[in-house]
Amino acid sequence: MNRKILAALLLATLATTGCATWFDQGRQAQRATVVDYLYPKGEQPALTPSIPELQLPLRVGIAFVPGERYAGLPEAERERLLRKVKDAFASRPYIAAIEVIPTTYLRAGGGFDNLQQAARMHNVDVVTLLSYDQVQFSDSNRLSIFYWTVVGGYFVNGSQYDVNTLVDASVFDVKSRQLLFRAPGTSQIKGSSPLVKFGEASREARGEGYRQAIDTLIPQLDAQLESFKLRVKEEKVARVVSKPGYSGGGAADLAGLGLFGALAALAAVRRRRVG
Repeated sequence: MNRKILAALLLATLATTGCATWFDQGRQAQRATVVDYLYPKGEQPALTPSIPELQLPLRVGIAFVPGERYAGLPEAERERLLRKVKDAFASRPYIAAIEVIPTTYLRAGGGFDNLQQAARMHNVDVVTLLSYDQVQFSDSNRLSIFYWTVVGGYFVNGSQYDVNTLVDASVFDVKSRQLLFRAPGTSQIKGSSPLVKFGEASREARGEGYRQAIDTLIPQLDAQLESFKLRVKEEKVARVVSKPGYSGGGAADLAGLGLFGALAALAAVRRRRVG
């Protein structure tokens, strides 16, 4: 039999019967942690407690922690996410400016020395570090059928993916190296796609995972900021002073809490003198 005819018959048979194929479960992870950045090589945090002094209005820096991989979170996307957080807090009366610090200014395992260098370059007193942990699981469902046709292979109703994302914001006073407060944001995205479009669909899902995690992070960060203000007032976890020329934005903001603390101290001195 002519080889061309035999090949045509074989292709026709495969095209009509189909050949089912399933892929093994896959896992892809991206991670960048504050601990790995600030305490490289297993270093231990210094156990020398000190009370941070916050000078109002604050100049705040915000940056993503450098990680080992950036394939799923390009620099341009990181900056868009950082600006989204910036816009949510830029109108606070006790914040003079929020500077977006590109990840290129931070080096993996750079520690507090690197953080202080970046803070000086951007003239900020407090830095919010965003760490992340994203895991994508993918596998094929029972409807994933691979068909070989005269124009090549094609996957019908292909693979499933499950993307879980955590973004955590840790707010540090640079001078004292003290953690002021932190807040998490999470997301979970499920979907499926034909194999021919799986790479594009899963990549978009990873990006959307970060966007949704940031959306849930912002209100959490706002709540933790309000809680920190109460802790400044009630537990004296930080000392708040005003820079020359700053009048504050009222008793409800951090400047008001600093003024409250100063007035309370003055009243205590007066009581001791009277007594």
